[in-house]
Amino acid sequence: MINRRQILTTVLGAASAVAVARHASAQGAVSRMTAYGFAFPGLKGGDIKLSDYTGRPIMVVNTASQCGFTPQYAGLQTLWTEFRERGLMIIGVPSNDFGGQEPGSAKEIADIAEGHFGIGFPMAAKTVVKGPNAHPFYKWAAEARPRDLPRWNFHKYLVGRDGYLTDSFASEFEPTDTRIKTAVGRALTAA
Repeated sequence: MINRRQILTTVLGAASAVAVARHASAQGAVSRMTAYGFAFPGLKGGDIKLSDYTGRPIMVVNTASQCGFTPQYAGLQTLWTEFRERGLMIIGVPSNDFGGQEPGSAKEIADIAEGHFGIGFPMAAKTVVKGPNAHPFYKWAAEARPRDLPRWNFHKYLVGRDGYLTDSFASEFEPTDTRIKTAVGRALTAA
């Protein structure tokens, strides 16, 4: 014989569990970490806090001074000059992870980036961008876009105004490529 109380208790318990799961899921969506929760040590000291750019699109690019893509510094500066007044921020993140192409000191990195290419956007200190010791931003990005991991120097992540990754561009994409400019334009006009 079926006990009505047991059935009612089971049904109410299941409904309550579903409600709790939905609430937890909604809370997770609300509390998911954004890029604005990260900071990089600055090349010349201090920290580059992405929270200082909340509500602005940010392009985070792992760089290297002795790479075939190093001339992209000029394109990054051009992109930043074109879009910074509208809100774009670019952060250069020197890394020695790919081919050992960033072996230099902070001064040597600055001499190349700023001295040779005239970079005006913030540059982080040398940072690990892949593997288990990767900077937390890069671990977060790898989790968010596991098919778009940096495979070489000058990989570009575009963070939207909401703090989430909107696009990722492999090293082969020049910073002034129409596809990158279009993505930046979209990110700048997004609500």
